Amino acid sequence: IILGNRYKVEAFLGEGGFGIVAKCRDTKTNRAVAIKVNRNRPDILQQAKLEIFILEQLRRLDPDAANIVKWNGFFHDGERVCLNFELLDQCLWDYIRDRKNQGLPISEVRPILHQLTNALSHLGSVGIVHADLKPGNIMVVNRHESPVKVRLIDFVIVWGTVGYSAPEVMLGIPYNEAADMWSLGLVAVELGTGVPLYPGNGEYDVLKFIIETQGQPPDHVLDSGVLIKGMLALDAHQRITPSEVLRHPFFNPVAADGCPFLSLVLSKVSSF
Repeated sequence: IILGNRYKVEAFLGEGGFGIVAKCRDTKTNRAVAIKVNRNRPDILQQAKLEIFILEQLRRLDPDAANIVKWNGFFHDGERVCLNFELLDQCLWDYIRDRKNQGLPISEVRPILHQLTNALSHLGSVGIVHADLKPGNIMVVNRHESPVKVRLIDFVIVWGTVGYSAPEVMLGIPYNEAADMWSLGLVAVELGTGVPLYPGNGEYDVLKFIIETQGQPPDHVLDSGVLIKGMLALDAHQRITPSEVLRHPFFNPVAADGCPFLSLVLSKVSSF
């Protein structure tokens, strides 16, 4: 199969409501890329146009410095809109699953969390809220590198994913970049424990659980971990910002051993 008379399909990487993502070989450069092939449907076409608009805004950022996926533009394959991205290794969900969901050592959590915070800081500099931050939208560049490098993907505006969305997103009220910090807090917990913090099959279940825990895990789990508590503040106005996270002692290798956050990533929350 050849897409756009140029890209030879070598493998299918994933599928979603929008269409499919395929590993392709650029017949002109012989380079492997990831092509997002959107379905030929009016609503999907509108969504693709919106994603292209956002990706155009992100061209102002250096993908390497901002920890976001490199976008190589778009093309048409018949009536379908195709987006060309760099080919990355695997999503963070798969990376965690490869560890049998036991959680990552603190030496891996620290650089991943720092890179994700850096990405959100850069997105904020151009006025963009991701709004669907989750392990499935975080890609590992090369699982064999140490420390691993990660990049954010999927910048089309959605209503978030159950279990990772901030309360204000699930309630359908206006939200800003603070919503991404809530999601980052949940990703951080999952990195350290190997399991999602908030269970539930729907928004009602998750909101009920959040309300029961007052928007954050109890103190005996967090052990006064200011960093994660700041991310999971129920009031979006009280949530910690990316710049504040980047200045947190957790990212100082010398001081980090005494950081309360360590007790979080080493704790199991399976009892929730």
